[in-house]
Amino acid sequence: MAQYLLSAHSVEGQVRQPMTEEQVAEVTRKVLEMEAEMRSTGVWVFAGRLHPPETATVVRVSDGDVFTTDGPFAESKEHLGGFYVIDVEDLDEALQWARRTAETVNTPIEVRPFADYPEG
Repeated sequence: MAQYLLSAHSVEGQVRQPMTEEQVAEVTRKVLEMEAEMRSTGVWVFAGRLHPPETATVVRVSDGDVFTTDGPFAESKEHLGGFYVIDVEDLDEALQWARRTAETVNTPIEVRPFADYPEG
């Protein structure tokens, strides 16, 4: 088994059509259904939805001094909005879950494997 990160990114300034209450309810239902299936099939490890990038705090260390700043780490137009960590047989299975996730949340999903660390 291998663990993969399925991440959803938002694009700053990208305008999406507002959803009706019914559409929000339908997306929520589909997300909960997909997550229940992830759990029942044993691929679910962890998931999280993040607050907007402007709520981030960045911690830096320079010459032993610690500095904190508001806002996202990188000056970027794309920001991580949420993610799933899944444990699946291989990349093909991870891509199947990514497709299901992209269809459910109507957002592109990035798929990345976790690196193995040597035991020591």
